[in-house]
Amino acid sequence: MSDRLPPLTALRAFDAAARHMSFSKAAAELNVTPAALSFQIKSLEEHLEAPLFRRLNRAVDLTDAGRALAPGAADGFTALSAAWRAARRTVDQSTLTVTAGPAFTAKWLAPRLFTFAEEHPGIELRFSATLRIMDFTRDDVDVAIRFGFPREEEGLFSRKVMDEWLTPMMSPALAEQFPAPSDLARAPLLHQDDTAGFKPAFDWAAWFRAAGLPPRFASGTRFSQADHAIDAAIAGGGVVLGRISLAEGDLREGRLVAPYKIGLRTEAQYRFVCPEGSEHRPQVRAFLDFLETHTEALKTYRDGMSFVDAAEVAE
Repeated sequence: MSDRLPPLTALRAFDAAARHMSFSKAAAELNVTPAALSFQIKSLEEHLEAPLFRRLNRAVDLTDAGRALAPGAADGFTALSAAWRAARRTVDQSTLTVTAGPAFTAKWLAPRLFTFAEEHPGIELRFSATLRIMDFTRDDVDVAIRFGFPREEEGLFSRKVMDEWLTPMMSPALAEQFPAPSDLARAPLLHQDDTAGFKPAFDWAAWFRAAGLPPRFASGTRFSQADHAIDAAIAGGGVVLGRISLAEGDLREGRLVAPYKIGLRTEAQYRFVCPEGSEHRPQVRAFLDFLETHTEALKTYRDGMSFVDAAEVAE
């Protein structure tokens, strides 16, 4: 028996039939006739010199040889598809797919999409808003903007594009009711659970410790997403411990105000991540330059602020 690999078309026919456990469904997936698919599988069995399927009445089942081949065939075509997508991305200079968290996409990226499109009319920008860590080898993604504590990731280009800090933010009307930090003892607080697992924590308890104020119980409305908490604060529903990355637009437009000058700083940061070497692709480079230019404006909000590191007030 030869170790020479059989034709790829025969292996593809087998993979489809093994996944569907049906020759007719596999033929429909591959857009061939059932007779053509059956011929490919027969030629594969002749190459192996052993049957891969047991032909039953209106059904098929894998033989021991078929069960041995099926996982590797599936993995092989998955890897081949991923490699082909990666190769196509290296020659594509007109599209850029970016993944980022839903809150950051809604509050920071999406409002600036028009500006990027004006500056780079030849690039089609696509967003994938998800908290799932995307796999560059499997998913059709060029760039990820990840929020968290910095870490080395082998095979990836990674650059910090934005620091994060937090301070109480509220509608202008609420700010008149609670002019001093100590007034938050009686204010309705809004909570965000999307960063609840970060250690050290950067939450209301940490901010009260940073401000030298008595702690408050974690009562009040809770939101799974930070942008929803910010929208509630804009509507006057309470005071949010606003993240500058997400609230900058609302501060600039006057929908929110940050009346106190005590900020909580965290080592968590936004990082621009892509496969190593991809940072030199024209559209990836253009997007990185765009991010760095527009995040620079956030530094103006630090003026007059007094910061305390979250690690210094951790419990």
